Order: sequence, then C-alpha cells, then structure tokens
Amino acid sequence: MGGGGAAGDGDGWADQEQGNGGSRGGGEAKRSEIYTYEAAWHIYGMNWSVRRDKKYRLAIASLLEQYINRVEVVQLDESSGDIAPVLSFDHPFPPTKTMFVPDPQGLRPDLLATSADILRIWRITDDDEAATAAADSSNGSVRCNGVGAPAAQQPGAKLCCELNGNRNSDFCGPLTSFDWNDADPRRIGTSSIDTTCTIWDVEREAVDTQLIAHDKEVYDIAWGGAGVFASVSADGSVRVFDLRDKEHSTIIYESSSGGAGSNSAAAAAADGGAVSPTPLVRLGWNKQDPRYMATIIMDSPKVVVLDIRYPTLPVVELHRHHAPVNAIAWAPHSSCHICTAGDDSQALIWDLSSMGTGNNSGGNGNGNASAAAAAAAAEGGLDPILAYTAGAEVEQLQWSATQPDWVAIAFANKLQILRV
Repeated sequence: MGGGGAAGDGDGWADQEQGNGGSRGGGEAKRSEIYTYEAAWHIYGMNWSVRRDKKYRLAIASLLEQYINRVEVVQLDESSGDIAPVLSFDHPFPPTKTMFVPDPQGLRPDLLATSADILRIWRITDDDEAATAAADSSNGSVRCNGVGAPAAQQPGAKLCCELNGNRNSDFCGPLTSFDWNDADPRRIGTSSIDTTCTIWDVEREAVDTQLIAHDKEVYDIAWGGAGVFASVSADGSVRVFDLRDKEHSTIIYESSSGGAGSNSAAAAAADGGAVSPTPLVRLGWNKQDPRYMATIIMDSPKVVVLDIRYPTLPVVELHRHHAPVNAIAWAPHSSCHICTAGDDSQALIWDLSSMGTGNNSGGNGNGNASAAAAAAAAEGGLDPILAYTAGAEVEQLQWSATQPDWVAIAFANKLQILRV
C-alpha cells in the first residue's frame, strides 16, 4: 500500500515566509515529493535506517491495546513510487521507539532496536540469510527467553537479545524511550518510568551504568557525545549527565521556572503558591551544534530551545503550533534548522539562525541571542519557514540522517516521507 508523487494527504510544504518563492508568493504550497504508506494498524514507533546501501528504508511499529503488536520494515521503491513492506514480525507490547544501528557504512550487522517492557535487539537478515534464521536462533550466540522466542523464529528478523535492567525483580519498569550512541555504537541509553536511565553495552549484553536520573518518570533520553547524555522527566527538568562523573548531573532547564505556560503560572499565583513543574516528554539534541537542545512540554503547543551553556533560560520558544506538540527533530545537516509536529496536524520547519544558534552565533556570550529572542517575542514570536499539513494528528517525526532532504511523519495508520 503506497502512494507516490504529490498525491499524499497533504499538498506539500507551504512557504511561510512572505515574499519567498518567486511567483508562488508567501504561504503558497510548493510542489514536493510525498510518498504514503498505509499500515493495517495505528503507527507509533517509527525511524529511518541510516545505512547508505538501504535508502528509503524505515521501521514502523504498532500501537495496539493488546499483548501482541507488530513491527514492519518498509522501503520506498524509487522506480514505482510505492512504499512496500520488506518484513514484518510480532512484538510483545507496543514499542515506544524503534531505531536502527547507527552504521551508515554497513560495517556492522544490520540491527534494529525496540523498547517496550524491555530493550530488544533484532538482526535483520537478507534473503540468503533468512533460510538459516530459524536454525541460528537456537545457537549460543542468540539469547531468546520468554515472550521473544516466537518472534525470533520468523524469517527476516531474528531476536538477538533481550536486555532487562531490573535484575532483582520479576517485574520491570517499562521503557519510555532510548537512544543509540552514534559516536560509540556499543552504547544504548534507555529511559524508564522507574526514574532510571540505563546505559547498555550491547556487545556484552550487559549494563554499563544505571543511574537514578530524576525524581519522577523519565520520558526521553538523547546522547550528546560518546559519554554525555541528557534526559527529560515528569519532574519537569532537563538534566545532563557525564559518564566520567556519574554522581552528578547538571540541570539545564526546569519547567517550573516558567516553561509550564502562563495558565499554570497564573493558577499558581492565584493559589499563592509556586509554579508546579509540568512534565517534559521529548528531548532533541542538536548533533551539528551540541550546545543546543530542544524539549517539549506535556500538552503544550510550545517548543523550548535551550543553550546548555546558559541553563534555565531558553534561547527561544516556538509558539506557532495550535495544539500540543508531539515530536521534534533537528536537521542532520544544518545546525540551525529544526522540525516540529503535533496534534494540529502540522509539521513545521524553523530557521533558528537569527536566535543565535548555528553558523550565525558568535562571541562567547548569549547576549545577541537573548536580544534576538526578545525582539522576536516583541514582534509576536518566530515564524516557521515551511509548513506541511497532514491528514491527522502527527504523533511521530524523524529527519533522515543520511538523506537529509527527507523527513518522515506518522499519523493515524499512515507513514509519509516528504522531500524538504
């Protein structure tokens, strides 16, 4: 099931800059390539493959209120314009995230990680490997225990390992998210509702570090280098951890400092109390300029952009969504562009260069950035440069690391890939 050209649910990216686009004029949609895949179930987890020899390949996962869920690997056929499933397998519980091994050159096994009740690593087998997948699943190199065993028998995807950080209990705190370290692909960091972040050595299938990262549930985690990661939590904070000093963390931002929004602040003032923290649910770290990260506040249409050198004070807040934001993705090839998507069915691309991020940031202070942010606020805030309207609330968004002209979004049971 697929669609090609500009025949998707939207009409392409609309230029939001007045006067841009020549004869198109401001706000008019420009022709874009849009490819659509319709799954048999609601899509939640979604991510691009980064291997250069597997162009236009993505993994999507179901959100079904039942034990057995599904994961599909799909790929665009450039000649036909159709997105078709390459393989599909059962998965215990709905995956909260899917992610391919960060291996653009294809030097490592073709691995896919998923998070749900625990972290699972799957090996994607080629056609010539599929015949031996079932036989290989019984050897000592593959550990399949409990619920994962049936899925491991299926051709095309072999369960390599199940990683559970709760050694002293029959129960586990479900994983909300994870991130695979592209600077050191041996490491995967997971976030859990049990307040911990766990750093796994996936080659040894062992815990490298486990930290009580927050006071409440941890909702997302992102690497900022080989040994540095950040996390966001229901306690309303963004915290940065350095594995060289595991006893300490740096609080970069707290929603109770004003990020929770004017309504909650007004309510707190009326009650004579302090602003209570609002949960932060997603975190994006700028890979092109690690000084900057962005976070999403639960049930808020606002995106907060932070400079880790200047904690607590946002560089800029993005206010153009009309409903809660669900996903953020920094451009993999530009330090000053970010895409956001939310319940208003919009995917918006922003140019933050005027805010002091990216190539236009200069000096050793953020005075210019603060002045620019203040000026933007006085003028009603920063506007996005491009906007795309999907057919329903956008729940997932990913920007392809190896094909930076392409953004993927998921809404309802549809996956769309869009040329920027």
